[in-house]
Amino acid sequence: MNDKVNGQITDAVTQTNVKVLGESPAQALSMVYQTMAHSLSLSMQNASSTQQQMQQIGNAIVAKAVKNIMD
Repeated sequence: MNDKVNGQITDAVTQTNVKVLGESPAQALSMVYQTMAHSLSLSMQNASSTQQQMQQIGNAIVAKAVKNIMD
Protein backbone atom coordinates (compact mmCIF):
# COMPACT_ATOMS: atom_id res chain seq x y z
CA MET A 1 0.00 0.00 0.00
CA ASN A 2 1.31 3.41 -0.95
CA ASP A 3 1.30 5.80 2.04
CA LYS A 4 2.65 8.76 0.11
CA VAL A 5 0.04 11.49 -0.44
CA ASN A 6 0.15 13.84 -3.39
CA GLY A 7 1.43 17.26 -2.34
CA GLN A 8 -1.21 19.05 -4.38
CA ILE A 9 -3.96 17.30 -2.44
CA THR A 10 -2.52 18.21 0.94
CA ASP A 11 -1.98 21.78 -0.24
CA ALA A 12 -5.59 22.05 -1.43
CA VAL A 13 -6.92 20.70 1.88
CA THR A 14 -4.65 23.03 3.85
CA GLN A 15 -5.73 26.06 1.83
CA THR A 16 -9.39 25.16 2.32
CA ASN A 17 -8.92 24.79 6.07
CA VAL A 18 -7.10 28.12 6.29
CA LYS A 19 -9.85 29.80 4.27
CA VAL A 20 -12.58 28.39 6.54
CA LEU A 21 -10.73 29.38 9.69
CA GLY A 22 -10.09 32.86 8.29
CA GLU A 23 -13.70 33.49 7.32
CA SER A 24 -15.41 32.04 10.39
CA PRO A 25 -15.01 35.13 12.66
CA ALA A 26 -16.54 37.37 10.01
CA GLN A 27 -19.43 34.99 9.47
CA ALA A 28 -20.04 34.70 13.20
CA LEU A 29 -20.08 38.47 13.59
CA SER A 30 -22.41 38.88 10.63
CA MET A 31 -24.80 36.38 12.23
CA VAL A 32 -24.70 38.43 15.44
CA TYR A 33 -25.46 41.63 13.50
CA GLN A 34 -28.32 39.95 11.65
CA THR A 35 -29.80 38.65 14.91
CA MET A 36 -29.51 42.08 16.51
CA ALA A 37 -31.21 43.72 13.53
CA HIS A 38 -34.03 41.18 13.66
CA SER A 39 -34.49 41.71 17.40
CA LEU A 40 -34.56 45.47 16.94
CA SER A 41 -37.12 45.24 14.16
CA LEU A 42 -39.34 43.02 16.32
CA SER A 43 -39.16 45.49 19.19
CA MET A 44 -40.05 48.36 16.85
CA GLN A 45 -43.00 46.35 15.53
CA ASN A 46 -44.16 45.68 19.09
CA ALA A 47 -43.87 49.39 19.92
CA SER A 48 -45.94 50.31 16.87
CA SER A 49 -48.58 47.72 17.75
CA THR A 50 -48.75 48.96 21.34
CA GLN A 51 -49.11 52.55 20.13
CA GLN A 52 -51.99 51.55 17.86
CA GLN A 53 -53.73 49.69 20.68
CA MET A 54 -53.33 52.65 23.04
CA GLN A 55 -54.82 54.91 20.37
CA GLN A 56 -57.85 52.62 20.13
CA ILE A 57 -58.26 52.69 23.91
CA GLY A 58 -58.04 56.49 23.83
CA ASN A 59 -60.70 56.67 21.12
CA ALA A 60 -63.00 54.43 23.16
CA ILE A 61 -62.51 56.59 26.26
CA VAL A 62 -63.28 59.77 24.32
CA ALA A 63 -66.38 58.18 22.77
CA LYS A 64 -67.63 57.08 26.20
CA ALA A 65 -66.94 60.53 27.69
CA VAL A 66 -68.81 62.25 24.85
CA LYS A 67 -71.73 59.84 25.29
CA ASN A 68 -71.83 60.59 29.03
CA ILE A 69 -71.80 64.34 28.33
CA MET A 70 -74.60 64.01 25.78
CA ASP A 71 -76.82 62.03 28.18
